[in-house]
Amino acid sequence: MRIVLHIGPETTGADRIQSILSDKREGLKSQGVLFARSPGNRNHMRLYMSVSDPEHVDPFRYNRGYAAPEAQEQLREAMIEGLRAEIAASRPDTLILSAAQMASSFHRPSEVARLRDLLAPLSNDIQVVATVSDPARMLLDHYAAQVSEGRATPLEQELNLIGAPGWWQAATAAMPAIDPIRGIFEETQGPAFWLDLVGLVALWEAGFGAGAVRLFSHDPADLASPGATELVREMFGITRGIGRAEPALPAPLPSAATLSRQRRFNEILLRYMASGDKVVSRQLWRSLLDELVVDGTPPTPDGLAAISTRFEAANSALMLDHPGMNEDQFTPPPAADWVEADPERGFRASQYLLAARWRIDKLSAEQLALRAEQLAVAPAETAPAPPAAPQVEAESDDSLSETARRLMPPLAVQNFEKLRKSSYAPHNRIGAVDEEQLAASFSPAKPRKLAKGKTGNLIVGCMKNEAPYILEWVAYHRAIGVDNFLIYTNDCSDGTSEILDRLQALGVLQHRNNDNWKGNSPQQHALNQALKEPVLKNSDWIIHIDVDEFINIRCGNGTLDDFFAAAPDATNVAMTWRLFGHNGVTELKDEFVIDQFDACAPKYCPKPHTVWGFKTMFRNIGAYEKISCHRPNKLDEAFETKVKWVNGSGQDMTGEALKSGWRNSKKSIGYDLLQLNHYALRSAESFLVKRQRGRALHVDRSIGLNYWIRMDWNDHRDVTIKRNLPRMRAEYDLLMQDDTLRDLHAAGLDWHRAKAAELHGMPEFEDLYRQALEVRLSGTERVAYALALDVES
Repeated sequence: MRIVLHIGPETTGADRIQSILSDKREGLKSQGVLFARSPGNRNHMRLYMSVSDPEHVDPFRYNRGYAAPEAQEQLREAMIEGLRAEIAASRPDTLILSAAQMASSFHRPSEVARLRDLLAPLSNDIQVVATVSDPARMLLDHYAAQVSEGRATPLEQELNLIGAPGWWQAATAAMPAIDPIRGIFEETQGPAFWLDLVGLVALWEAGFGAGAVRLFSHDPADLASPGATELVREMFGITRGIGRAEPALPAPLPSAATLSRQRRFNEILLRYMASGDKVVSRQLWRSLLDELVVDGTPPTPDGLAAISTRFEAANSALMLDHPGMNEDQFTPPPAADWVEADPERGFRASQYLLAARWRIDKLSAEQLALRAEQLAVAPAETAPAPPAAPQVEAESDDSLSETARRLMPPLAVQNFEKLRKSSYAPHNRIGAVDEEQLAASFSPAKPRKLAKGKTGNLIVGCMKNEAPYILEWVAYHRAIGVDNFLIYTNDCSDGTSEILDRLQALGVLQHRNNDNWKGNSPQQHALNQALKEPVLKNSDWIIHIDVDEFINIRCGNGTLDDFFAAAPDATNVAMTWRLFGHNGVTELKDEFVIDQFDACAPKYCPKPHTVWGFKTMFRNIGAYEKISCHRPNKLDEAFETKVKWVNGSGQDMTGEALKSGWRNSKKSIGYDLLQLNHYALRSAESFLVKRQRGRALHVDRSIGLNYWIRMDWNDHRDVTIKRNLPRMRAEYDLLMQDDTLRDLHAAGLDWHRAKAAELHGMPEFEDLYRQALEVRLSGTERVAYALALDVES
C-alpha cells in the first residue's frame, strides 16, 4: 500500500482539494483508494494534532483539549487505532492522508520524524505532496488567515527577513515563545518560514527520504473549476477518472481596511491579556474581530513583490525537480512599497477594546475559576488546560486522585482497581465524525412543507416547574425541524403552565393539564392520553424527550431531515444520551443551556447503566401500541419484519431493541449522526431547585449527592450543538417579541432564583450544594463510585 500525504499549505487550495476527496470518497474506494475518515472527515486534524512535539501546543490542540501530553497521547492512540481498522476493512492500494496545517506549522525535524514513525508500520512507500505558488501571494493569503486568528505583528515581520542569508533559519529563530493563556502561538504570530520551498522540501525529505516530496502549482482559477479533479488525480496517483467537481470559488480576502483594523485590535488585545488573568476564547475572539469588518477593496500582493524576488532563483531551480510546478504561477506581482492600509472611519482599537472588556472580563472570571478547579484535581499531573474547555483527563490513571480517596467508599475503591484496565473503562476514542467540522456554523434550515392533514415531526413532552428553560428548548427544536409539540404539565407553581398556555395561544404548541393523573406516574398517564390526540395520530415521526434533552444532529446541515436522509430505512431511532455536567457554572443564569454547558461524559462509557440510556424517535406507522418513557412498547406482531431500529450512527440494532431495552450496549453504541444532549444538572443552583422536588425540610441522599455523582460528567468537551446557536437565536427572538411571553419568562426565572436563594438558606440544602461542588472525579473514578452507589441502592 502506498500512502500519499498531503501537507497543505492551508492557503493554497487545501480546502478545495479535501472537499473533492471527501465528495468522491466512495468512488475512490471502488478504485482501491482510501481517503481516510478516522483522522478527520476532510482535513485530517487529528493526525496533525497527534504528532506535534508535546511542548509545541498549537491553537487546535489548545482549543480542543489536547494541550496536555497525556491527552495528546490518548488522541494519537485512538487515531491510529481507527486508521488501522479502516485500512483492514478496505484493504486499499493507496491511502490518502491530508492535514493542511502541517506545511505551515511543522518546522522541527522531530515532528516530521514522529509522523514518519507513526506511519511506518502501515507502509514503507510514503509520498508527500503540497501545492504552492508565488511567495508574495501565498504570504498575503497566509497573513489574512493569521489575522483572523489573532495575529498582531505587521507584515514587516517577514519583509525584514528578506536580507537574511537563510530565510528558514531566520524565520524559525524569530518564533515567539508559546504561551496559550496569553494567546501566543507560533502558527498565529510567527513568520511564514515555509515560504522557503527549498527548506520545506529539505525538511520533509529528511524525514521521508530523497525524492519523497512532490510540489504542485496552485492555480486558484483551475482549482475552482469543475476540472479541478485532474489536479487531484495527478497529485494522488489516481489512475482512473473520478468525474468532475462542482465549481467552487475561493473565499475572497477581507478588505485592506478590515485587515488593518483587526491586526491593530489583536495587538492591543494581546497587551490586555499579557497579565495572564484574562481569557479570550477562540469563539469570542472571532466574534470581536467580525465586529470590525468594513467594506472596501481587498489588499494586493504588489507591496510584497520583494518576497517573490527573494525566492525567484531558488524556485526556478526547484521547478526542474518538480514538473508539477507551473512557471506561470510564480510570476511576481508588480513591485511596490508595502504600506498597511488606513483602518478608516477614525478607527481606534482602544475604543473597541473598552467596549468589549465586559465580555472578556466576564468570561475570564468564569473560566479561570473553572481552570482553578480542574488544576486542583491533580496539580502534579495536569498541564495547563485550555480555559475555555475542561481538561481531558487520562481515563486509565494508575492511582486515585486525592479527592476520590477522600470521598469514595471502600467498594468504590475496589471498583476503580477493577475498572481502570478493563474493557469497561470509559474513554472518548470511538466514532469517525470530524467534530471540528461539525463545530462550524451551518447554513439556515430550509422551510418545511407538510402534507395536507399531516402534523409532521412531533415532540410529546412532560414538564413540571421548568419555566426558565422552555423557550430555548422549543426554539431549538423548531429550528432543527420539529413541527409540533404536545406538552403535558402537572403541579406547576413557577409559571410553566402559563408559558405553555401562551405558546398555545400563539399557535406554537399544544398544552394539556395533567394535574388529575392516575396510575403509577403522571408521565405514563400523559403518554397514554397522548395516543388519543389528533396531533399525534396525524404525525409522521413521534419523539418523547424532556426539556433537559436536546436532539443534536451531527450530520448534514444539522436538521432532522438530514438525519432521515442519512438513515432512510429507519423506523425507530435510539437517541443515546451524552450526559453534560455543570461545567463549573454555579449560578442560575438567563443564558442558553446549550451555550453554557459543553463539558460532558466520554462517548465510550458502558457503565453505569444511566450513561448510555436512550430516548426513541419513531415513525408513526402503528407498530407499537404504547409509548413509554424511553421507547414505544407492545409490538404488533404484524410489524416484526417492518420495523428497523438504528443507533445514533445509523447502524442497525433491531435485534437488540425490537421488543425491549432502553440503553445501548458496547455492540450498539454510536453517536456519529445523532446524539441526545442531556443536561440533567445545568448549573449547581439549578440542580438544587430540581432535586428539591417539593421537599421543604429534607433532601434524601439518593436524589441529592448520589444523583450529582452519576450525572456531573466534565471529562470531555463537545461543542457540536453550538453550530445551531444562530438558527435557534432567530427562533427564540421571534418568540420573545411577544410581550406577554417575555414577561412570563422573566417571572419564571425570578421564581427559580428566589427558590435557589431559599434553599441556600436551609443548612441541609446548602450542605448538599457545597458537597456537590467538592466532587471532582475522573471518568473512571466516577464510574467506580456510581457502581458502588447502585449496589448500595
